[in-house]
Amino acid sequence: MHAFTYQAATSIAQAVELLAREGEQARVLCGGTDLLIQMRSGARRPRLLIDVKGIPELRALSYDPKAGLCLGAAVSCIEISESALMRRYYPGLSEAAHLIGSLQIQQRASVGGNLCNASPAADTSPALLALDARVRIAGPGGTRELPVAQFFAGPGRNVLGAGEFVTQILIAPPAAHSADSYLRLIPRNEMDIAIVGAGAAVTLEGDRCIAARIALGAVAPTPILAPQAAAALVGPLDERAIERAVALVRAAAQPISDMRGTADYRRQVVGVLARRAILNAAARARDN
Repeated sequence: MHAFTYQAATSIAQAVELLAREGEQARVLCGGTDLLIQMRSGARRPRLLIDVKGIPELRALSYDPKAGLCLGAAVSCIEISESALMRRYYPGLSEAAHLIGSLQIQQRASVGGNLCNASPAADTSPALLALDARVRIAGPGGTRELPVAQFFAGPGRNVLGAGEFVTQILIAPPAAHSADSYLRLIPRNEMDIAIVGAGAAVTLEGDRCIAARIALGAVAPTPILAPQAAAALVGPLDERAIERAVALVRAAAQPISDMRGTADYRRQVVGVLARRAILNAAARARDN
């Protein structure tokens, strides 16, 4: 690996200053589980790594019944998956965090890093999309927020501007009788990249679905929402509605064929996973 300078930032302001000073030659180090691999391969050659794990705001996980979740971008995946609060209010996101790599990787990896890596097959991105999450971004111009749905610019690319980095992820508190779920398919039992991922969030009123979001991973250049499929669930949540949603999920998918699966296989599997995620979310929502 090439030589580089490492600096641990202790505040958001310091990290912004370092990013502004070094420009494109600086990279933010959150867990490093993607970045260090890219550096070893020579795909990225930053002169400066800015470790943001020591910034208090990026390491905090808090929940307020009115404001919802404020998740620091550097909170580790294992902290999320083992949090009783996360399993209770955001079980789908907790499931996604638990699926990333081994337990050792989960000690380092973060949802913020997983999001910024912008892989089409990232596990936490569909879960965040299903929850209509927002990202808080710090940069030379101050702080701004935008929906996760507007964060991806293409495979491995996001909309962060020069000197900007993600500080927190914000998710509204779940409404009554709401819940989410995330599922993926991989070639082996653990530690692999998703062939397909599907997240769903539903809100019920009796046997009716009054709101839904469905998000898909590894079937398009970026993680995507399937709004028409979600709209098909609104109304009586019966087999007919779910079949309509599954057909629209498959229509929304634009997968490629590669070493992990053909496009036809991915299109078939994404419907299966979406169905299961919808049923899981609905079962949880009935208990909330």
